[in-house]
Amino acid sequence: MHRILLVFLAAAGASVLGLPRLNGSTAAVPCLAPPQWEGSWVLYDHSTGRNNRAAVSYDGLNQRIRILQQNKKHTPCQKFFEYIYLYQSMVMFQIDQKTKDCSKIALTEAWDPFDIPNNSTFEDQYIIGGPGDNVEVQEWSDRKPARQHETWVGVYTLKDCYPVQETYVRNSSVTTSTRFFNLRLGISDPDVFTPPSTCQSARPERMAESDC
Repeated sequence: MHRILLVFLAAAGASVLGLPRLNGSTAAVPCLAPPQWEGSWVLYDHSTGRNNRAAVSYDGLNQRIRILQQNKKHTPCQKFFEYIYLYQSMVMFQIDQKTKDCSKIALTEAWDPFDIPNNSTFEDQYIIGGPGDNVEVQEWSDRKPARQHETWVGVYTLKDCYPVQETYVRNSSVTTSTRFFNLRLGISDPDVFTPPSTCQSARPERMAESDC
């Protein structure tokens, strides 16, 4: 997720959320990502080697995210949580899906939305998939001439600017890679951002992710 620096496009042939096709004389311009969507992601943590699968509700207008981890029966000892990030209040709620125990933790990093900052560097445009079953995407990064390595690379669909994949790098090593899929516009149930009643007596420390 990135700074909330958004750009509207006004070019012939561009969709409301999309980009015109590139030609020899047209420079790429960051598209405007949807501010509210629901879907799923797989976040791969390179330090632990673990894939975290979750349903996600993203509300960029109100700076909040709800993440519901998918319960995989083949992962012994692992707990599964619901996370509610409320950046306007700078708090995160961690709710045990089974017991409904709740932790309330202060957020230390500022809101950083899923979008392409308007000062990003265009890297490439290509097609994912094959003939008759494909989607065209653009790849952007925060690479700058004075910096040896980029710290963020984002892939977004060309037509409607949905996120496809984001990768973060720290100290020249990849830290996380996130793949997005089954996205749809809007928030079907705004109540998913409301913590349950058990959070009224939330503990101040984060709960362990495993019983073992």
